[in-house]
Amino acid sequence: MSINFLADHVQSLKSSAIRELLQHSKMHDVISLGGGIPNPELFDNEGLNLALEAVMNSQFNEAFQYGLSEGYPLLRYTIRDLCQERGISCEPDDILITSGSQQSLDLLARTLINPKDKIVVERPTYLAALQVFELAQADIHSIETDQDGMKIDELEALLATTTIKAIYIVPTFSNPSGVTLSEKRRKRLVELSKKYNFLIFEDDPYSEINFTDRYFKTLHEYSTELGCSENIIHTSTFSKILAPGLRIGWLIAPKWIKQQVINLKQATDLHSSSFSQVLIHQYIQTGRLENQINLIRKHYKQKCNLLCEILDKEMGEHLSFNKPLGGMFLWSSFKYDFDTTRWLNKALKHGVVYVPGEFFYNKTPDKRTLRMSYVTATESQIEIAVKRLKNALI
Repeated sequence: MSINFLADHVQSLKSSAIRELLQHSKMHDVISLGGGIPNPELFDNEGLNLALEAVMNSQFNEAFQYGLSEGYPLLRYTIRDLCQERGISCEPDDILITSGSQQSLDLLARTLINPKDKIVVERPTYLAALQVFELAQADIHSIETDQDGMKIDELEALLATTTIKAIYIVPTFSNPSGVTLSEKRRKRLVELSKKYNFLIFEDDPYSEINFTDRYFKTLHEYSTELGCSENIIHTSTFSKILAPGLRIGWLIAPKWIKQQVINLKQATDLHSSSFSQVLIHQYIQTGRLENQINLIRKHYKQKCNLLCEILDKEMGEHLSFNKPLGGMFLWSSFKYDFDTTRWLNKALKHGVVYVPGEFFYNKTPDKRTLRMSYVTATESQIEIAVKRLKNALI
């Protein structure tokens, strides 16, 4: 076509490397450590069927009719209760239901970010968040992480010379790094938000998948204590603790932004699926969600421990990693100069796939890194996958 009809801001938008890798995971005899998807074997078939029966018997009209842009009222009350259990003080009117937390990020970016606004992310960070901010034409800056999360001293040095609009962060069991921001750094980050007047997008899809007995206070909770809750926008989702195909997430929006986000959602999709919202509400009424979360924690923890143990045994001379405290991902780095993107083709020939780390950086990627997910492979597949990775080095 001789005429380019594409909008300028979408021409440079790249496909998600992770979505592209999913096709490899479907290949015969390939074991996938690459996908960031929950284990479907753990979906609560019985509980979802009970909820579906209740919907069809008593809430048929609500489930199949148009709904409010803000979301199904009863589900918003239910989410309020879940948030309070996580230490987040909010009311149903503060909650906006979205089509997964990915839509939350998209709505926030389109509501708040102008071209060339400075946005700070972790290094490495969630790939789909980078896509959203690139589409918004933001000026993206990244701050290094270590075993305690984002290095807040480096952020503070940046803030001394640079005015930023927002920080995007997954503080608990981060994707892709698996690290958790320390309590000291959480509090300091919120203090800096108040001092320098920038927003924090707190993305919290994984905190319920906790392998420890520790309680990790949300940034939203710290912001309430420090009197700057207007600076925090908290997002979460049912995708990791119930079923991602339902595509239901939420955001907790300060009053100054709420109506603008609702207006934008109306222009985007009118509202998220009424059926999914009513079904989730009915499922939570069964009282099965707590046991479902405990089941997920138990199985994911076992597999995480196994992957760490075998990696250390089989590839400890090659790879270094920090054992995650929860979540779905193990981030690893070669101890010497190495290109994991180039290595992927060889690994595929040996029947194993992972995600090269370079895709999680907005600039100057560390090519030695890779992300592995332990949640969908069986324990025997994890053992075989690591041995295949080791053989791919020969």
